[in-house]
Amino acid sequence: MSIPQTNPPLPGHGKPDTRDALRLVAWEVTRKCNLNCVHCRAGSDRGPYPGELDTQKCVDILAQIRSVGQPIVILTGGEPLMREDLFDLAREGTDMGLRMVMATNGTLLTPRLVKQTKASGIQRVSISLDGAHRDSHDQFRKVPGAFQKSLAGIHRLRDGGVEFQINTTVTRHNLQEIEEILNLAISLGATAHHLFLLVPTGRAKEMTNQEIEAIQYERLLRWFYSMRDQTPLHLKATCAPHYYRILRQEAQKRGETVDFTTYGLDAVTRGCLGGTAFCFISNTEIVQPCGYLELNCGDLTRSSFQSVWAHSEVFGRLRDFENYKGKCGRCEYLRYCGGCRARAFAATGDYLTEEPLCAYQPGSKKGLTP
Repeated sequence: MSIPQTNPPLPGHGKPDTRDALRLVAWEVTRKCNLNCVHCRAGSDRGPYPGELDTQKCVDILAQIRSVGQPIVILTGGEPLMREDLFDLAREGTDMGLRMVMATNGTLLTPRLVKQTKASGIQRVSISLDGAHRDSHDQFRKVPGAFQKSLAGIHRLRDGGVEFQINTTVTRHNLQEIEEILNLAISLGATAHHLFLLVPTGRAKEMTNQEIEAIQYERLLRWFYSMRDQTPLHLKATCAPHYYRILRQEAQKRGETVDFTTYGLDAVTRGCLGGTAFCFISNTEIVQPCGYLELNCGDLTRSSFQSVWAHSEVFGRLRDFENYKGKCGRCEYLRYCGGCRARAFAATGDYLTEEPLCAYQPGSKKGLTP
């Protein structure tokens, strides 16, 4: 789940200043799930999953996160609503001054759970819609009726006064429905629509033939950019870092400066945040750059979150743009895009090499484009 947020200044070329840079933590509070989605990063099912944390250990980790900064904490899974103490954790994080949000498939939401969501301080909920219609969505989710249940959950959030956004994972399966899904998000009253480009990890390893091609990727993101002034929603591309190159290319065509006044939060963030401003915590306390880049950067049963965030060797490499290879390493948009590190790793086994689904050819020395 990706949420609009207040960001610190964007790091420049070379090794960025990472003080107080943590902006977002996604936390897999359980791997249990009631669905069986074909593209699932975690490959989750109903479990049980040994080694998941008890309430007190989770509260301890929240306190450690808070000692590093005040990031948004995404309670995710699996399906987070299958964790009995979910709202206790959300309330603890809220009381610590963290911005708590939740990523759910929406099928389990009831009026009572929506009230608990709001009372716990959860500020936004994301629900994934991967098709504009029942058949296409349910084919993704592998559970008949998932589409209608998700829509029912969305209506309950809206009626309960809980802000929500729609997330969509883009594949060849639903590429032609993206505009319909955007229009559906508008009609449902969403605050935002976030596109996620498929990363072939977990169950999605079997879906490499469903990845859209680099040229399709480029066209989709340029269309998505063109919609930013035509929709009331906040639009954001996730696992699609090229969007931040495209944003600057389009601004240059218009003779504009990409600043906060004109471009809002898009002006002060970048594409791939894994290990630089964002990290993922698994259900067994392993810290990763993101949920799709399965590299063990630290074990919270042995180290503190503060220590992992500050001293992880992998995070250190990701934060120094001099380490990036191939055309990503020589691209003038490196510090705005960064390429998807998880997609690079899935394709080559090297998380620092070039993004495999990028059609752009670098034009000048990296880091020089304003």
